[in-house]
Amino acid sequence: MTQMLPAPRLLADGFAMIESGRWHEGRLWFAHWGAGEVLAVDLLGQTEVMASGPTRMGWAIDWLPDGGLLVSGEDLALVRPDGSTDRYSEQGGNEVIVGPAGHVYVNGADFDFAGGAEPTPGWIRLVAPDGTTREVAGDIEFPNGMVVTPDGSTLVVAESFAGRLSAFDIGRDGSLSGRRNWAEGLGPDGICIDAAGGIWSQTADTFAHTRVEGAPAGAVVRVLDGGEITHRIETDVPCFSCALGGPQGRHLFLLCNEFEGVDQLRAVQERRSARIYVAELPS
Repeated sequence: MTQMLPAPRLLADGFAMIESGRWHEGRLWFAHWGAGEVLAVDLLGQTEVMASGPTRMGWAIDWLPDGGLLVSGEDLALVRPDGSTDRYSEQGGNEVIVGPAGHVYVNGADFDFAGGAEPTPGWIRLVAPDGTTREVAGDIEFPNGMVVTPDGSTLVVAESFAGRLSAFDIGRDGSLSGRRNWAEGLGPDGICIDAAGGIWSQTADTFAHTRVEGAPAGAVVRVLDGGEITHRIETDVPCFSCALGGPQGRHLFLLCNEFEGVDQLRAVQERRSARIYVAELPS
């Protein structure tokens, strides 16, 4: 039986659009789309600008094992502690994830989503330390959030247009193989994984074009490998990204944005209605 969790509390608001939540060094870091900023917020809601980012939509952040911040947009930029920026790779993407073994993956699709172009299959590419890339997975229906299981053996990608999470075995060289379904019937965007291997993902009725009458504006569920849903939490605004953190890793952060279709993205950003909620999960 799915456990319904209490409504989360508002942590911070007044953002344009927010994505790519990551817990790092005691705070939630995230991409502030439309404002060109990497922000961090603490558990009291105090927000600080940490670095510059692209002004475009569709970019993400993660860290190399040595602490270097990667910002993935048109290219893959490395932001050093002193604020200086170098190009890490010409290959950017919609999402970036660094696995426990240091493998850097970016994903994307070669069509103009915001411009309403006809969709084409997406891809996942492995970025080598010298910046070169090779494709390790393809034919993905709009790749979005990615996670690596705690043991480092499996990469899971959100296929937003297909409504599923797809899993791959990770080889020692970072290659991906053994593709399979982790779960279906979702509306996955930015996802996160807990220490027990449960993935938190958006539900199929989260966004305006798929929402059924009477459904909440936003809902995130915890889903196990195979599709069993164990927990659910609802928000009054669609959740685009979620992240786990806090002192014991039991705080679930929900990065929420209004959504009225891709043609209304600029209007949504100008309203600065994006907000972050947080819930403390049961032990």
